[in-house]
Amino acid sequence: MREEELMARAALWRRRLDEASAGRGPVEICAATKTQTPETINLLPRCGITHIGENRVQELREKASLLNPSFAVDMIGHLQTNKVKYIVGLVERVQSVDSLELAEALSSRFEAAGGNLKVFIQVNIAGEKQKFGVAENEVFPLARRIAALPALSLEGLMAIMPISPDPEALRPLFRRMRQLFDRLSEESFRGPEFRHLSMGMSSDCLVAAQEGATMVRLGTALFGAREAAGRKETH
Repeated sequence: MREEELMARAALWRRRLDEASAGRGPVEICAATKTQTPETINLLPRCGITHIGENRVQELREKASLLNPSFAVDMIGHLQTNKVKYIVGLVERVQSVDSLELAEALSSRFEAAGGNLKVFIQVNIAGEKQKFGVAENEVFPLARRIAALPALSLEGLMAIMPISPDPEALRPLFRRMRQLFDRLSEESFRGPEFRHLSMGMSSDCLVAAQEGATMVRLGTALFGAREAAGRKETH
């Protein structure tokens, strides 16, 4: 991708997100860099984006040494406990914590390495059987357990919405996520670093911003549709 095109896309979505958030504060863009080359990813700081998210551990490991060291790198895809050891030293945050087992594995590994890891709890707000994430009623118990782990800092919640041709149909789910986030923000155990609500991707990020997202994960909006298995991925 040409630098000029990427800069234009980033500026356009920054303006749209600012308008959608209606003065509640800036919505942070986490660039979803799945399948993107290090050369393309390294253009992002020129567009004012230094926060990226990777879906797959192996792809992240292959790219890591080639990326601009200024990036804050998140794991945004499902993470298996047996792959936790591979991300130590490569990520600043894991947005997809969906079980106590995973949280404990992350804490153990990062504590042994002398580090601290920022985490979000992934919530399956729509109750989709094919998606990862904890149920809405499991968020508070898991948050309490994470808050007690020595090497983790609970920073927020994350959700992946159902695929829908109409982003407006997802508005009630975004609203429920914001309400859940606000309730958790009032709890004494959650700590002062709890401040992020990561929800919304390219197809529905404006509705997410309108409903109170503090962070959106943009792939297609920045880089264009990915070619996958003979078809274009646009979400």
